[in-house]
Amino acid sequence: METATVGELASFWETCNLSVLEVMGTRRAQVSGDTGSLRGLTERSASKEAEVSMSSSDIGSSTEVSEEQHASVRAQTPERAQVRLGEDTWTESPRALKGLGGLPSRGARAKAAGARAVRRRPGGGPQITETRGPAASMRRDALFRRMLVAADVVAVTAAFVLTVGLSSRSLQLTWASAVALPILLMCAKLFGLYDRDETLLRKTTLDEAPKLLHVATLCALVAWLTGGLLVAGTLNRHEALFLWLALAVLLIACRTVARRLALRMAPTERCLFIGDEISAKAIRGKFAGHCGVKAKMVAQIDLDKTAPWSTNSFSVSRLSEIGDLARKQDVHRAIIAPRSADAGEMLDLVRTLKAVGVRVSVVPRLLEVVGSSVEFDDLHGITVMGVRRFDLTRSSAAVKRMFDLIGASLGLLAVAPLMAVAAIMIKLDSRGPVFFRQLRVGQHGERFQMLKFRTMVPEAEAMKDSLRHRNEAQEGLFKIADDPRVTRVGGFLRKTALDELPQLLNIVKGEMSLVGPRPLVIEEDQRIEGWYRRRLELMPGMTGHWQILGPARVPLREMVAIDYLYVANWSLWTDVKILLRTVPHVLGRRGL
Repeated sequence: METATVGELASFWETCNLSVLEVMGTRRAQVSGDTGSLRGLTERSASKEAEVSMSSSDIGSSTEVSEEQHASVRAQTPERAQVRLGEDTWTESPRALKGLGGLPSRGARAKAAGARAVRRRPGGGPQITETRGPAASMRRDALFRRMLVAADVVAVTAAFVLTVGLSSRSLQLTWASAVALPILLMCAKLFGLYDRDETLLRKTTLDEAPKLLHVATLCALVAWLTGGLLVAGTLNRHEALFLWLALAVLLIACRTVARRLALRMAPTERCLFIGDEISAKAIRGKFAGHCGVKAKMVAQIDLDKTAPWSTNSFSVSRLSEIGDLARKQDVHRAIIAPRSADAGEMLDLVRTLKAVGVRVSVVPRLLEVVGSSVEFDDLHGITVMGVRRFDLTRSSAAVKRMFDLIGASLGLLAVAPLMAVAAIMIKLDSRGPVFFRQLRVGQHGERFQMLKFRTMVPEAEAMKDSLRHRNEAQEGLFKIADDPRVTRVGGFLRKTALDELPQLLNIVKGEMSLVGPRPLVIEEDQRIEGWYRRRLELMPGMTGHWQILGPARVPLREMVAIDYLYVANWSLWTDVKILLRTVPHVLGRRGL
């Protein structure tokens, strides 16, 4: 593994883990003497009870104090002002800074909670604490947390009831199991299973499945080892295994349902995009037509225009400016697309946004190259990022090949009768062969014949040029939703994705993989240049990220970039997730 010192990358890592806010270092000085003047507003005294004695000769001239400093020194009253925009209320305190709102007000409880907006440091002046933003964001976060807690309670209860009810022995749940349920929920909290959605735009359950498996394993193991404490009558090995499987399946299923319900009930997340117009257009396109996301872009600001906000010195006016913008646009989240030279400014911009209660997401260009498979190394105070090698190790390649062989072999056994029926239907529907063979570019640029069930008339390739004006795909790809070349049986096979089943034979032969980059025709492959050609380090896949996104809706340039990152970030769990996500997309006919 190669390690690269991150410079600006370290700034980004610091930004993502930012938890300490800017502190305004002003302090009221206590003075005595003839003049009663102030000396050293920001000076730390050895004891906060100490007094500084000065004479007019020591000072030489009267000390001028800015109006902002006077306001921070003399602010004593706890009165609050409220600014309302739509349904959201931001609570402000004169003791806090203008533009730095408190908690969103929804009744007396929220107002009481707003007292944390400004605190007093042990050493002196007020400490600026991060506010929690508009009421809509707070309601959304609370809704997802409560729905997930309810889903976990239902899943765990149902798993134990099923285990006890289906057992051939006389088993009963004890009262201790009711006490153990809050403990299990606390374990899930420690795993971060209730706080994750707050930071995400796309809220999915499959990504947290490994942690849910850990919770299921812990719960089943405790129930088995504690004997009759949770279940009256000791669980045997088969019952403990069933309990584990039930917990794993029900936790994932119930959380999936809970998130979908919460997403329907939650208000739309209003986003401010800070970056160039091209990146804004790409992000805006991801908001539409994708499950798990309920957000819209309400404004876009070029990064250059936020330069006054990006400062490492605390400024009342800058916080006020961005706070006013957040209120006027009713912004819940800011999405930042920094340039390569913006690391320091971006860090300060994130601090400012967080200080006014706006959620922050960052679109880092670095991850377009290294992906997410990196390790952060603390080198005695310096953050160093370890970047994984691009190609697979021999052991990883062997694991992937074994996974492909087992999956393809079992798949062929399961769908062999279905393939036989499809072949008969094709022969009865139109003249021509059962299989369609097309030359595709495979691993390391080697060409192979990819198999599909024939879904078009035999002269389909000759008709292609006359239909190019109806092409609905982008950047060199060719797809037509209602292609006139498709036969009646072929239309059914395409809608159900059954025409792809013969590719299982390509997988067994070692020409394709279950999951991988998209197999491109020669004409499309010739358009790919530079580093993106390294996508061919792995065998092309029967499915992949491109299939989930919709192969005709994704431009070729974006598709090859996704394939490149798939190779850079490969893991067996990634393949499993893609396979699981392919099923609902195929059944929902979301591809073109």
